Amino acid sequence: MTGDALPVMRDGHQIHAEVRPGAGIPIVLMHGFPDNLHLYDRLMPHLDAQRPVVRFDFLGWGRSDKPEGWPYTADNMTLDVAAVMDAVSQRLGQDRVVLVAHDASGPPAIDWALANPDRVAALVLLNTYYQWVPGLLLPPVIAVFATPGLGVVARNLAGRRPEVQERIYSWQVGAFISDPAVRREVVPQLAKDFPPEQPAFFRLNQDLFGTLLRRRRRVADLRRFTPPVRVVFGARDRALNPRVAHSFANEFPNTDLHLLPGARHYVQVDEPERVGALVSTA
Repeated sequence: MTGDALPVMRDGHQIHAEVRPGAGIPIVLMHGFPDNLHLYDRLMPHLDAQRPVVRFDFLGWGRSDKPEGWPYTADNMTLDVAAVMDAVSQRLGQDRVVLVAHDASGPPAIDWALANPDRVAALVLLNTYYQWVPGLLLPPVIAVFATPGLGVVARNLAGRRPEVQERIYSWQVGAFISDPAVRREVVPQLAKDFPPEQPAFFRLNQDLFGTLLRRRRRVADLRRFTPPVRVVFGARDRALNPRVAHSFANEFPNTDLHLLPGARHYVQVDEPERVGALVSTA
């Protein structure tokens, strides 16, 4: 833990959140799947030391509660974001935040930002997605679990053969990181946390295509969003690739775009110093 506990409750369930104290507008870090707030361990030392920083695990992930039968969807994750933002406002006395979204936290973060533009000092998008756009691809394992029919077979296999699932997880998540030494450091931590996160992972994959298609209806809302948006993508990410980054830059009216040539999907892991500076100055 790199900060103080930030109590967040939602519908009787605890969201694990941490706050590093500071002054000024808080930076709020959001993870995607299949990971949790440890995704930002390497980034934390490179963020402005004077600013408060909040990071949290969505329900179903990390040290947050994992209620059985919970609707683990992008729409429901938006309510997690809202609960955390209310706790940030109460604890820090700050209504405005810098929102940092990665991967599957893109849709809930952007949805919350569209609904609360006055509370967004800046929106930072790290190798994420929102809607279906030309060029967007799914990582191989995500594609398997997200495909109707095939996903059912994959879930059954994962349940019967946990050792196979562990190898597949390590291969896929390892491919998100450029440096082999860093890969050996980061992947085991995330893999250790993954088994109890599986219900959330499976459900979010089932929701993925619907999430991408439903948000095509909100293109006009993106074009009306005036707070600054900073797009920071690892250019070596084959799935959420530079074409996706450029689509964000084209849709939001107040955007700057940064493609980091040596980084893959986990851009905050591959280039923590550079990403830290870009987040801190957003």
